[in-house]
Amino acid sequence: MLHIAGIKNCNKIRDTKKWMDEHDVEYEFIDVKKDPLTRDELKELEFKVGLDVLVNKRGRKWRDLGLADKDLSEEELFEQLLEHQVMIKRPVLMKDESVLVGYDEESFEAFIAEEEPEEK
Repeated sequence: MLHIAGIKNCNKIRDTKKWMDEHDVEYEFIDVKKDPLTRDELKELEFKVGLDVLVNKRGRKWRDLGLADKDLSEEELFEQLLEHQVMIKRPVLMKDESVLVGYDEESFEAFIAEEEPEEK
């Protein structure tokens, strides 16, 4: 099953869900505001894609917390992301061991194609 993590009022999430619906892709949406990722789930994402990919450094929360002015270690940055999951770059698509971060329709097509079993 494809999982999409984000926040429901995000335009990129709305666009992603619309794209998935238009392409008949089944998915489960995870609203990280209501149902935050666990430390282990976030650690796994960090391991697979890295904090540089995962953290939205252009978002409002990043600016509101003044994080651009701080010299955070990887662990401090991870703790900020764990506490403020609205800073996760959206969308985050997860399927089995694969992860895709960010809105890109061409990448969606390739990501979805990976998961479809070949017919013989």
